[in-house]
Amino acid sequence: MRRKQFTALLVIGAMILQTLTGCSKGTASTASASKEDGGVKEFTAFFAVPGNEINDDNEIQQHIAEITGARVKETWLTGQSAEEAVGTLIAGGEYPDFICGSDGTSQLYDAGALVALDDYIDDYPNIKNFFTKLEWDQLRQADGHIYWIPQFNNSYGKEMETTHNDEAFWIQTRVLKWAGYPKITTMDEYFDLIERYQEANPTMQDGTKNIPYTILCDDWRYFCLENAPLFLDGYANDGSCIVDPETKKVIDYNTTPTAKRYFQKLNEEFKKGIVDPESFTQIYDEYIAKLSTGRVLGMIDQWWDFYVNVNDALKQQGLEEQGCNYVPLPITIDKGVKNRWHTSGDTLNVGSGLSISVSCKDVKGALKFVDDLLSEEIITLRNWGEKDVDYLVDKDGLFYRTPEIRMKVSNTAYKASHLCPYSYFPIWTGMSQDGINAAKPELQPNEFLDSLPKNVQECLKAYGCKTYVDMVGRNEIPGPWYPIYTFVGTLTTATPGGTAWIKMRELKHEYLPKVVMAPDFEAGWKEYLSVYETCNPQAFLDEVQPEVDRRIKVAEEAEAK
Repeated sequence: MRRKQFTALLVIGAMILQTLTGCSKGTASTASASKEDGGVKEFTAFFAVPGNEINDDNEIQQHIAEITGARVKETWLTGQSAEEAVGTLIAGGEYPDFICGSDGTSQLYDAGALVALDDYIDDYPNIKNFFTKLEWDQLRQADGHIYWIPQFNNSYGKEMETTHNDEAFWIQTRVLKWAGYPKITTMDEYFDLIERYQEANPTMQDGTKNIPYTILCDDWRYFCLENAPLFLDGYANDGSCIVDPETKKVIDYNTTPTAKRYFQKLNEEFKKGIVDPESFTQIYDEYIAKLSTGRVLGMIDQWWDFYVNVNDALKQQGLEEQGCNYVPLPITIDKGVKNRWHTSGDTLNVGSGLSISVSCKDVKGALKFVDDLLSEEIITLRNWGEKDVDYLVDKDGLFYRTPEIRMKVSNTAYKASHLCPYSYFPIWTGMSQDGINAAKPELQPNEFLDSLPKNVQECLKAYGCKTYVDMVGRNEIPGPWYPIYTFVGTLTTATPGGTAWIKMRELKHEYLPKVVMAPDFEAGWKEYLSVYETCNPQAFLDEVQPEVDRRIKVAEEAEAK
C-alpha cells in the first residue's frame, strides 16, 4: 500500500539502516534471537502502533523469562505512520524477530518479509487452540498460507463484558451530575448539554479553563472525526462503510444525509467555540496529555485508545474526585433510532496480527515463546501481575485488589519497572482457564465494580447500570460479514477499489477539518463532495460487496454442513 509514495523515504531509510546496529523508537532492531547468560533467549519485536516501553530490568518480564526461557525487547511506533515505519524496514531488508505491521501489514506481505506459519501451528497446542480450524482458514492469504496471528477479541470460556471497549460519544461524569443525570440519546442533546455546562462552569476547581469538546485527527486515528455517521444512523461498526443487515448491501456513510447533519453540527459548535481549535493539529500524545488534565468534557474515541493512560493519570492527580472520568452515551442522530455502538461477541480481524519475520533465526523458539505466553500461568502474570503483590486471592479462589494495590498498579513508574503485559502478543480475554476468575482485572465482576472511581459508580447507579456496556446497550453481531473492515484493511493500490479507498482516506483527512472550520458550511460541504467523487468511491463499494456476499455464502455453507 502506497509503495510509490514512499520511494524517497525507502531510499533514505535503507541508507540509515545500513549504519544502525541497535534499536530506537519508531524503528526496530534487526538482531535475531540469541541467548544471554543463563540460557534465556533474546528476541526483538516492533509494533507499528504507539505503546509504552518497559524497563530492561522489569521484574515480571524477568519472571516470565525464567519460566519460558525467553524474553522480548519491544519497540513501538513514534513519529511516523505505520506505512512509513514498515517501509523503512522493507528498504533495509532486515527485520525484528516479531512484527505487527498494523496498517503496513500488506506491505510486509507483498515484500515477502513474513514467515508462513501454517506448517508450524500444529506443533504448538496453545497457538493451535487459539482459533478454530475455520478461523485459521480465514487467515490464509492469496497464496494459501497464514502469516499472522490476530492478537485480540478472543474470549476463553465466555465473554465477560464490563467496559465498552469500542467507539462512543464519551462525556465526563461531572457534566451528567451537574444536569441531574438526564437521559441523553441524540447528537443535539449531547452538544446542548456540553454547551450549557460550559456556560455555567467554564473552569475546573483550580481555575483552569475547560475544553468542551476535542477531536483526535492524528494519522489513522481520524476515525474519531470521520466515521460517526455510521453509528448515528444506528449501524454496527463495520468501520469502512455501512453494511445494511436487512438488504446485505454496502452503503457509503460519507455522503448520507446524516453525515451532512453531523459535520454541520461540528461546524456550528466550532463557530461557538465548543470544538477545540487545536483538534486538527494536535498529535496523539498531545491529545492524551490534554485528556489527562481533566479539562476535556467530551469527545468521540475508542475506549482502548485512551483509557489506560488517561484513567491512571486522573487517579494519580486526584481528579477522579472532581468527576473527570468518562462514560459512554447511546447517541444517535434522532430519537427512535436504535443505537448499535456496542456489539457483543468476538470478532476476528483477518487484516493484521503478530507475525514472525524472515530475519528471525529461531522461528520454532519464537513460536514456543508465543505458545508459552498463552498458558494460564503466564496470562495471569501478564494481566493480573504477581500474586500477593499486584492482587490477592480470597478463600474461594477469587482474585481481587485493594485500593492501595489499584493505586500502585496505576503508577507509570511502577508499570515500567514491574508489570509486563506483552500487550501486542496474542492474549485470551473472557474467563481464566481456572474456571473461577476473569482473564483480566477489569473483567472480574466484583473487582470491576470495586475498582471504579466513586464518580463513575454514582453515575452508573443513577442510570440503573452496573457496567459501561449497560450505558450503551448490547447488540448481537449483525451478520457473518462483520466486521467488513477486516477485509478493507487488506486492500492495496493493486485494485481499483483499493486505490479508491486510499484516495478516499487521504481526501477525508485533508478536507473534513476544512468542512468543520468552514465560514460557509454549505460551500465547504459542496466542495468536499465534489472532490470526494473524484476518488471513485463506487469502485471501492463494488469491491467490498462481493466480499460481503462471499462471507455470507461461506457461513451458510458451514451451517448447512
